[in-house]
Amino acid sequence: MLSRFITSVLALLAGAFVVVASQAFSASTTGWIAFGVALGILGMTAVAQLDRNRGRVQGAFDAVIGALSIWSVVAAVVFSGAALTWLSCGDFLGLAVLACAGLIAHELGAERAVYELARRELGDDPAVEAYVVAA
Repeated sequence: MLSRFITSVLALLAGAFVVVASQAFSASTTGWIAFGVALGILGMTAVAQLDRNRGRVQGAFDAVIGALSIWSVVAAVVFSGAALTWLSCGDFLGLAVLACAGLIAHELGAERAVYELARRELGDDPAVEAYVVAA
């Protein structure tokens, strides 16, 4: 399993968890949860950069996710009350959307690779090309 897929799934699950937690718990509890999860995502993204096969698109997603995680850590420390609740909800909702976009980019890359392998295996016949595109 590729690290791109694993990091995107973990970021999606963590983002969804904090969004639900922001609406279920008090602002102070939400702040600590958001603080811990944001640090975890930031660490995971930093460690994932050791994989040289991540590509430019995933690197861009990682940069934005890292910046959003840093902002979430700052917001968890600076803000309180309703502002913290809604900032945490918005930050991690954005993080979940970015993770979904990363998963979509991963799947499109995998689909393109499968298409290329099928095209090479079956040849450059136009009839085969229509079959591969339809599949």
